[in-house]
Order: sequence, then structure tokens, then C-alpha cells
Amino acid sequence: MGCGLLVVALLPGTAAALITGSGHDLAGTAAGTNGGDQICIYCHTPHNANTVIADAPLWNHQVDTGAAYIAYGDPAGTMDATAGTPSGISALCMSCHDGQIGVDNYGGFTPGTLIGTISSVADFGLDLSNDHPISFVYDTNLANTDAELWDPAVDTVSVGTGGTTQSGTIAAVLLFNDKVECASCHDVHNTQISSENYKLVRDNMVGSELCLDCHNK
Repeated sequence: MGCGLLVVALLPGTAAALITGSGHDLAGTAAGTNGGDQICIYCHTPHNANTVIADAPLWNHQVDTGAAYIAYGDPAGTMDATAGTPSGISALCMSCHDGQIGVDNYGGFTPGTLIGTISSVADFGLDLSNDHPISFVYDTNLANTDAELWDPAVDTVSVGTGGTTQSGTIAAVLLFNDKVECASCHDVHNTQISSENYKLVRDNMVGSELCLDCHNK
């Protein structure tokens, strides 16, 4: 019993050590001025969470539900799905990464003084026409139509390293309500691929493993 309790007590510390120093550790930055050097507060709160997005995990940041995004443009005309407006978990990501809402707009406060403070690489703006499509349904029908995608209901993946490995069907491991979202590729808490820390990815980039988790090439 005592040993079991010790393991549980250690888990939060382990997770915190992984996000510490990552791109999502805002403690000590300009955004951290009002956060008391906390790490989690910019996105999460234990009480009075923002529920504007369904299934948001105790969300603490302002969300712009009226942003006019331009979806992936499919310039080659080869996409067999229709890219959607960022929804679900992707809408949460874009609440910082579209540059429209201040990073410091959290906890019910909307000072907006830190709009545009995210690096240009991470500030996608509203034009997502040249970014990997998100918020579209990826299912067996799409895989069969496209012929260059693995069947998410049948084919399996294993992402991450060591104790943070997740294995199962593509649908179970990488999709959210059967959709490809930002978090299908990115691990916001930096728990899975520490060697790729700066990209916060869920699988190795060596040999394009991350891409090949879904793309049958």
C-alpha cells in the first residue's frame, strides 16, 4: 500500500519535469508575470473552467470561437477529405497560436497585452491554407478512397518512448472524435519524445516516423 501511494505521488512530479523548459513552459516569461511563475495556469485551472469548447480539459484560457480561419487549400487537388475550421482540441491550441488573443488572456482576465508575442514560427495567424489540414474526419472510408493512408480502425501505431509509449489503432491513439487535430501530431506536455523537445511532437522525426504513422508511403 505504501509503495503504491509513493508511485502515485511521484507521477505528477515526473510530468512537470518534462514540460519544464519546453516551449509550453511560460513561467518566468512575460506571460508568466501574472501567473506567479506557474506552468499549468495558462491553459488549465482546477476550478471555474472555460466550457465553451466541449471536452476541454479544465480550460483556463480565452477561446476565440468566431475566428475566420482559412483552411488548408489543397493546391495539388489530391486531398480526399475536407479540411475544417479548427475545432475541439485544435481550437484550444489556436487560442494562443493564431495570434489573435493575448497569451496573458487566462483565468477570466483579458488584458491582451501579449498578442503577437509568440514567435513567428509558432504564430500561424488565421491563414492555415499552407499548413497540414486539421479537424477533418479520418476514417476507413477516407483511407479506402485515398489509398495512401493507413486504415485508422485497423492499422496500429506505437508512439513515444519508454514509459510514455502509447500503442493501439490509429483511431485510438492519434484521433480525437475520429478527427485529425493538432494533438494528433503534437504532444503539448512534451511527455513523449524528449529528443524532439522544441517541436513537441508525439513520435520520432527520424525517418519521418511521425508522418508515416498515418501516411502509407
